[in-house]
Formats: sequence, C-alpha cells, structure tokens
Amino acid sequence: MTGWLLSGEAGAGDLPGQAGETVRAELAAASRQAEVAAYRDAVTSVLAEFTDSDGQISPETAEWILGRRLPDPVFSTVLDRTPAGSAAAVKRILREVRDYRHSARSSAGNLSAMIRIALLAQIDAMWWGHLPAYESDADVLNCPDLHDLDALRRDGSLRFRYRHQTTRLLGRAFRTAERLAAPGRAPRTAGLRFAYARAELIVTLNVIAAEFARLAPAGTPALWVTSLARSVSHQRHLQELGYAALLPSAHCVGYAADVEMTWFRRFGADQVLQSILLERQDEGEINVIDEGQAWHVCVRPGANGDLVKIPEQPKGR
Repeated sequence: MTGWLLSGEAGAGDLPGQAGETVRAELAAASRQAEVAAYRDAVTSVLAEFTDSDGQISPETAEWILGRRLPDPVFSTVLDRTPAGSAAAVKRILREVRDYRHSARSSAGNLSAMIRIALLAQIDAMWWGHLPAYESDADVLNCPDLHDLDALRRDGSLRFRYRHQTTRLLGRAFRTAERLAAPGRAPRTAGLRFAYARAELIVTLNVIAAEFARLAPAGTPALWVTSLARSVSHQRHLQELGYAALLPSAHCVGYAADVEMTWFRRFGADQVLQSILLERQDEGEINVIDEGQAWHVCVRPGANGDLVKIPEQPKGR
C-alpha cells in the first residue's frame, strides 16, 4: 500500500524523474475521481428520467432509455475501463433489466433500484474487474492475499464487529432464540460466510469504524460488517436465491464489504454512518451503494496508501 507523495508548487513537467511521475499520477487520479463523480451524477439523472410518480418502470422502457443514454461520454469514461469494455458492460446491465424478478430477499426492491445498483457496481468493475476472481470457495480459503479477521480480532486489531454464518441446526436455533428474547441485540443477518478480506479493505473499515465510534451517539455499538469475500460460485448461488448479487463483483476479489445500516436506526446512528460513508466517497476513497438494510462499500485502488498497514497475520485454517 504505497502512498503518493504530496505535490509541491512546481508542475509535473518541472520535476525530474520519479517526482514528476508522482505528480502526474496525482493529476491523473484527480481526473479519474472527477469522472467517477460525474458518472454518479449521470446515474442519478437517468434514474430520474425513467421513474414515474410511483417509482415504477417497465423493463421495455428501462431498456430503451438505457440503450439511448449509456453511450453518452459521461458513462463511457467508466464503462470503457471495465474488463471487457463499454459494450460488454452495457450488455450486462441490460441483461439485469431483462432478468429482474422481484424478491423479498433482494436489496433491489424494484427494477429502478436494480438498475441503480447495476450502474454503480460498474465503478467497482472499473477498479478491480481486471483481477482474477475467486471461482470457488476453495479459492477464497487458499488465497494468500486475504487476511484472517478472526486472527486480527483475537489480537485486538479490528475496530468493527461481525459474526460467522452458522449452518448447524443448533446454531440456527440459538440465533432464532436470541432474536425472540432480544430482537435488537444484533442485526438480522446471516453472518459472514468467509471472515477474510484484503488488507486495504480492512484498514479502510477500521478507519470508518473509528470515526463512527467517535461521532455516533453514546451507547451505539461498533460498526457491523455483514459480508466480505465471496466466491463466484457462492455469488451465483445467491442469485438463484433471489438476491441482487451481480457479477463481476468486488466481493469476489476481496475488496468489498457490506456494512449494516438499518439496525443503527434504533440508536439514532444510521444518518451518522451514512454521512461518514458518503464523505469518504466524495473524497474518492470508496464506492458506496445504498442497498437498503446494508450498504455496499468498495475501496478504491491506492486510496489508503498513506494509512498504516495492518499487522501481517497468517490465515487460520
């Protein structure tokens, strides 16, 4: 996680060697950040265009408007940088429109929400889509670039909370009893399938958690992470169950997390967390997607290069 140096008064053309390259990299990064911000504004604009007063839209109308708007340069600046280029990205988005089916499990409560999620997910794809995804659960378990959160938690290196998914009957029964006895004690979430993530993402979540702890009302629990690394096979399984689990996904390369949002309303802290996430998005550090109960967070390449790296830890197997 190498940090960029801060530029001085001289322009990039006036600086020799590595210093000039550093400034040029800073300028290029600022330009890309402005393009991503413009892309997000364009997503808001196109959503406003095809939603009526009831917030509903037919797949045919949505496909027609997207087919007309997505070739615009403001969209192309991002879509062209996705792995297979703009044409393939547009094809994926339109496929999500055609395949959309309402599901109580999905974070996309209607077609408009599905399109918003699909469009904003292209920012993740631009950043990380070139990396090979974890095709199977075994790929996640054996990836040397992922850190074991359980080991970091034991060492006191994490500022956020999570819990593991339980598949055993006894574990599920205990959580059901917990929800009945103390319904607000923990978020209603299945838990992490894999408690693994890239170092850059863990650092970012720690920083967000520390800021949240400082700004949230007294008595608010720590930031709660509901999902981290996933395999492509598990992502497809989630699709089959009715979830809005898109591919490609930054979850499938270890750079995305979902953080609980709805649960924090009971503590009067959800707006605080939203503000923290959106501010860091405005600063170009992360991509955020409001998915209802949880918000999706993807770290930008190089965004936290100036932060202290987490301690090296072998993954527990």
